[in-house]
Amino acid sequence: MRHVVIAVIVLAAVSGCRVKEQPEDASPAPIPAPADVAAPPADALRTPSGLASKVLRVGLGSVHPGLHSTVRVHYTGWTTDGKMFDSSVARNSPATFQVDGVIPGWTEGLQLMVAGEKRRFWIPGNLAYDSIPNMPDAPKGMLVFDVELLDVR
Repeated sequence: MRHVVIAVIVLAAVSGCRVKEQPEDASPAPIPAPADVAAPPADALRTPSGLASKVLRVGLGSVHPGLHSTVRVHYTGWTTDGKMFDSSVARNSPATFQVDGVIPGWTEGLQLMVAGEKRRFWIPGNLAYDSIPNMPDAPKGMLVFDVELLDVR
């Protein structure tokens, strides 16, 4: 997980965002994986890039974030075998970053959302960390994230 946190910090630094790093020994308690973590269900929305998503809670906002918007989110990420690798929810510390400063699957997915919405994303490896060669310890393959968009600036 430490490498994923470092990846977020590196991506945030490139985009000029600030991310609060947690201490080395701080490991959040695991959050159980959803039952559909292995693959997106048949009723999931699918985009041409391969991103799949399902709305878990409808948001009340009407504005979708753009590429250069700054968002505040709560999220949890799992591998398709159900292993949690990162969670702002478990740390009780929402993340704030620019939409174009994260992995491509997040950049695409966040733009589908509105404030208050919670969505599950199934992000293929080529839209996640598989495309970042200098991150050998980051989780590979399809990743599943529950993302709650708290606000957009």
